[in-house]
Amino acid sequence: MPIKPAVVEALLTIFGQDDVYLDAADCWIYGYDNSKLHHPPDAVAMASSHEQVVACVALCKEYQIPLTTRGRGTGTTGAAVPTSGGIVLSLERMNQVLEFDPGNRSIRVQAGITNLALQNFLKPHHFFWAPDPSSAEYCSVGGNLACNAAGPRAVKYGSCRDNTLRLKAVTGNAETIITGSKTSKGVVGLDLTRLLIGSEGCLAIITEADLKLLPLPSDKNTFRVLFSSHAEASTAIQALMAQAHTPCALEFMDHHALDLLRQHSPLELPQAAAAMLMVEIDGDPDSLAVSSRHIESTLAALSPLEINCAHSPEQAKELWQARKALSPILRNLAPNKINEDVVVPIPQLSNLLTGLDQLSERYNLPIVNFGHAGNGNLHVNILYDAADPIQDQNAKSCLPEIFSLVLSLDGTLSGEHGVGIAKRDYVDRELGETELRLMRQIKQQFDPDLILNPNKGWPTES
Repeated sequence: MPIKPAVVEALLTIFGQDDVYLDAADCWIYGYDNSKLHHPPDAVAMASSHEQVVACVALCKEYQIPLTTRGRGTGTTGAAVPTSGGIVLSLERMNQVLEFDPGNRSIRVQAGITNLALQNFLKPHHFFWAPDPSSAEYCSVGGNLACNAAGPRAVKYGSCRDNTLRLKAVTGNAETIITGSKTSKGVVGLDLTRLLIGSEGCLAIITEADLKLLPLPSDKNTFRVLFSSHAEASTAIQALMAQAHTPCALEFMDHHALDLLRQHSPLELPQAAAAMLMVEIDGDPDSLAVSSRHIESTLAALSPLEINCAHSPEQAKELWQARKALSPILRNLAPNKINEDVVVPIPQLSNLLTGLDQLSERYNLPIVNFGHAGNGNLHVNILYDAADPIQDQNAKSCLPEIFSLVLSLDGTLSGEHGVGIAKRDYVDRELGETELRLMRQIKQQFDPDLILNPNKGWPTES
């Protein structure tokens, strides 16, 4: 539906001629994210201030226009796709550091700053922000907050919810709210900060965030460990998580992933290897030496096929090549792959992997699994050719069974990618009607006209 002339005039007044896109070609690229799903908006507005966001929400409320907020479009679930048309509000130009407070171990930033730009700012001051998604070079902090992004470091340092102090946001009523406090302790009122984080822009638009910082470790050691089965690797994961020295990364690759590396990369891996763990630990030199001995002793007691330890950045980079090479291989082999992001309790990882192998055999499709094993968070990749009707149907039939398997193991359907559109219609498998009703009522309180990122996150009431 074309935007009314009065709305166009108001947008131009709020943002200026150069920061409003109305031409279909200009709007087209703001209609998709990394999910490959697409729906073009009717207009795009480029915000550069909190006040512009408030004015844009007020305008959309007045004219009942759907409003989808967008960071950098790196999400994989369609949360930034404007399925109802309307206006896309891009925060990519709101990319400034507003306040750095090393004594409080905090920093206040605009939502559009990229994760990498934030980390680059902090590094000379010997701090870092814990969330480290694989898209860190491109993704925005606001986008990270919207889906509670994490990454490998979450096993030790937590996700966005664990590393955010305070938010500034705009509700669907065009009201500015400040949630949380600049202090690391506080119990005044309900925890609206953690409520907004992970809500994918459905409740309010986050414009600024006070983030909790951590001291940058001075050293790291990396282990690459090979096992003859995923069951042995799962036992090792449990053993590592049960001892006192928590890895800062604990990554897993299954036998399908290792087979792809053997076929499509120069890396040499023993044929007997059917599972791989990447274990990274960090700290100062003294504590790192102690942790390394404990980690290596824990692993050696399980008799893996091979343990390689890197004690320099160059050696670590070489060991990580296997993990880094996998994603490009998957993109080239299966551009239509379904990439799911599921989590189970760590003791259930072996059962999950066994069940996934059974589904792979039943549907005659490769299912490649890797991910953040220390959290029980696996990226499950169904490889198929969408142009082949049999493979296409098999992939679509396999996906609900994967979700059923995960839930039967007391797992959850999303660990860090969010829900968006891609998983919206499966949410009622995990949540009951009472929980969904409460979520809809919360949405109504924040956004009574239901204009903010409509039809995302959970099924409609019907």
